[in-house]
Amino acid sequence: MIRPILLSLALIPAALAAQDLTAIRAGRLIDVERGEVRTNQVILVRGERIEAVQAATAAIPKGAAVIDLSAYTVVPGLIDLHAHLIGDIASADPAAPLTKSGAQDAMAGVKHARATLLAGFTTIRDVGTYRAFVDVALRDAINEGTVLGPRMQVAGAYITVSSGAGEVTGLAPDVLPPPEMRRGVANSADEVRARVREILHGGADFIKILATGAVFTMGTAPGAPEYTEAEIRAAVDEAANYGTYVAAHAHGAEGIKRAVRAGVRSIEHGSLADDEALALMKQHGTWFVADIYNGDYTDSVGRREGWPEEILRKNTETTETQRVAFRKAVAMGVNMAYGTDSGIYPHGMNAAQLPYMVKYGMTPMQALQSATISAARVMGWEDRLGSLTTGKFADLIAVKGDALADLGRMMRVDFVMKGGVTVKRDGAAVR
Repeated sequence: MIRPILLSLALIPAALAAQDLTAIRAGRLIDVERGEVRTNQVILVRGERIEAVQAATAAIPKGAAVIDLSAYTVVPGLIDLHAHLIGDIASADPAAPLTKSGAQDAMAGVKHARATLLAGFTTIRDVGTYRAFVDVALRDAINEGTVLGPRMQVAGAYITVSSGAGEVTGLAPDVLPPPEMRRGVANSADEVRARVREILHGGADFIKILATGAVFTMGTAPGAPEYTEAEIRAAVDEAANYGTYVAAHAHGAEGIKRAVRAGVRSIEHGSLADDEALALMKQHGTWFVADIYNGDYTDSVGRREGWPEEILRKNTETTETQRVAFRKAVAMGVNMAYGTDSGIYPHGMNAAQLPYMVKYGMTPMQALQSATISAARVMGWEDRLGSLTTGKFADLIAVKGDALADLGRMMRVDFVMKGGVTVKRDGAAVR
């Protein structure tokens, strides 16, 4: 019974075998690994992977479907390392997370995931949600094909001290958030280890620790350390036991230094980094993920909508200092990767930061590299995405004209493919 079936398969014409092959004509292709632009290229995609990248003069296999992007710049799918897809975006009400159910937070995440993918961000790292593990459920729904969205690594819940940067604060003293919003609260090295295990057992991909106070957490000071170096190292060591890493929210210089010495993979924000902190990051190879766009959004929208004065003040105190630190870090050769803090501003605007990175010291190519191959390296996924390379996932986007001449074009993505499936074409969602 088996032999005739195998024989019939062997006789399938080559044209039929090519039906799942797509040839994408690219007028400009940005090679982020080599830091160069190649013109008139063809990307061959079979299934969800890139099979080859070749000159347009080479023959396209017979039977391949052809997508003509000859008038476009084709770029690897973008990556945002600092996103918050779950729940509503920032508002004037510090108690807002308590006004929605877990189901409502999840449904908001579905909407935000779709907007993010259609904006050209085919991968994101979700760095925390107040309500534990809703991000895990969203990631899994996307992986199963139930929800349209980017590839995700998720933090599961914040590791934070009591009343610290990862807590819902600004409430009356006798109002306590529900347990699912306090899953990562830890006040000693032993408690940190326990929370890390629980969060990873709950399905998180990595650990997010709040090493200093925060701009948006009422009652905390961005410059103040909230964990000792030993406590942060406990998180790093325990995460390493599970083969993963720690990202550290750290605004203040001392908190940054403690986190870097403790071995975290990335510093998020880094708003008050001094020269010593930057030099330490350079020495240890720590990645700097600085959200240098959203300070302007927070100031303009926050003042218009009457956000708390404490938040507006802290935003003012950290926005320009962060940009100074960013420029210095670029000049020093610190590892730089792309993260925006989406969720502070509306999802789908993630590319708005790219021109800011050029304004504050990067070349256009460096800015795109930070949001592609460099971000993939931070995630440990450089073997599967981050560049248009044979064998990697066919995650790619296209914008009209010369993207490097004006990175603002990345706000107007016309074509998006994730894993070989076109989800946006001619500026409109396909499904």
